[in-house]
Amino acid sequence: MEINRLPKRSAALAALEGFRHLTPIQEQVIPLALKGRDIIGISDTGTGKTHAFLMPILEMVDIDRQEVQAVITAPTRELAMQIYQRAEALCRVEEQLVIRLISGGIEKSRMNEQLKKQPHIVIGTPGRIRDLFLNDQTLRCDTARILVVDEADMTLEFGFLEDVDQIAGRMGSDLQMMSFSATIPNGLKPFLKKYMKQPQTVQIESSEHFQPQIRHVLVPCRHMSYPQKLMEVLKGIQPYVCLIFANTRLMAAQTAEAMRAEGYSVVELHGDLTARERTRALKELQQQSKSYVVATDIAARGIDIEGITHVISLGFPKELDFYIHRSGRTGRAGRDGVCYALYRAEDDAMIRTLEKNGIHFEHQNIRGGQWVTLKELHAVRVKKNDPLEQEISKIVKKKKTKVKPNYKKKQKQQIETLRRRARREMIREDIRRQQKERAKEKMRQQREEEER
Repeated sequence: MEINRLPKRSAALAALEGFRHLTPIQEQVIPLALKGRDIIGISDTGTGKTHAFLMPILEMVDIDRQEVQAVITAPTRELAMQIYQRAEALCRVEEQLVIRLISGGIEKSRMNEQLKKQPHIVIGTPGRIRDLFLNDQTLRCDTARILVVDEADMTLEFGFLEDVDQIAGRMGSDLQMMSFSATIPNGLKPFLKKYMKQPQTVQIESSEHFQPQIRHVLVPCRHMSYPQKLMEVLKGIQPYVCLIFANTRLMAAQTAEAMRAEGYSVVELHGDLTARERTRALKELQQQSKSYVVATDIAARGIDIEGITHVISLGFPKELDFYIHRSGRTGRAGRDGVCYALYRAEDDAMIRTLEKNGIHFEHQNIRGGQWVTLKELHAVRVKKNDPLEQEISKIVKKKKTKVKPNYKKKQKQQIETLRRRARREMIREDIRRQQKERAKEKMRQQREEEER
């Protein structure tokens, strides 16, 4: 569907936003949504999925009915705010359209006062929408025919899917649901099956034009802390925008503080910010007034930050997909990008897993502001005392007084049996190690919860 073939309101919105053409996900989602189809949209951040659902909603809302007609959920306040800011343009097309942001950080009494007049469109976080809908009963989501679950995989990952389930369960049987996500994990499928009727899956693969050209570089921390090593790395790069990922909110805050102490101007984005600080951070991102952004995975997920040339990971996240999402924030629209990963010894297992999944890491260090190439981290080394190789050597060198038929085939089978056995044992060891790591992580999280 071309811009000039869009329905009247959407065409006006596209002209207002300066769109020249629709993105692939918009081309596929908009016609389906206008037909009332349930949709599972799979695409990365920056592909235009927000307008893929905002445009059909704009067409389907009846402004003469002063009731909630569409609900859009997002897993974080920042993402909800960003969707809301983009949705404000809808009100310039239809001046009588009422849109409300429902999320933490806004006084509940103020929201309840605003809800004396029900909005046409609600955008917010699952917990706060559920609270006002089911507990306070000041928000009437039961009148809505459309539910959009944005960043559904992260909604599941961070435990908000139950809130969405409770909201959807009290909406009408004729509900049209659209779910957008970078991936569809197995844990999300029962929820989608529960509420969707013959959903149409729209999956957008990166085209060659948008294929990212990303270099992955491992940088050893050794005896240094992540913030200390980061300061060295920053001296060796000249980014347009540099996105720095920390694994915890505390690490993000400490890193931002350390950078400011060194004179860097930083946007800070994580869960420990106040509502006012979050709002200011989003405005700074939109204005592109600062070149450095320090964030956690959940805070940055779904936030569209333009012009990212460098991504720096302070250690590796616990989930493989999180690293993929981090690195995918750079190298867009055919541009080159680089992803530096500061690592310690405990990150070795994740590095090996990523290598097995096709990521090639360069191995470098920064010394005096200059990059130095190091030996490949996992270069193949022949171990003289490797038990497996010793066993294989015995089979190969075994002298036979009389050669039996097919002896080479049998010899090969024996060697393969040994290798399979060694491989299985390696997998068992890896599983045991992962189980120990998960148990430690669970205990750590329990301790943090108790401290709170």
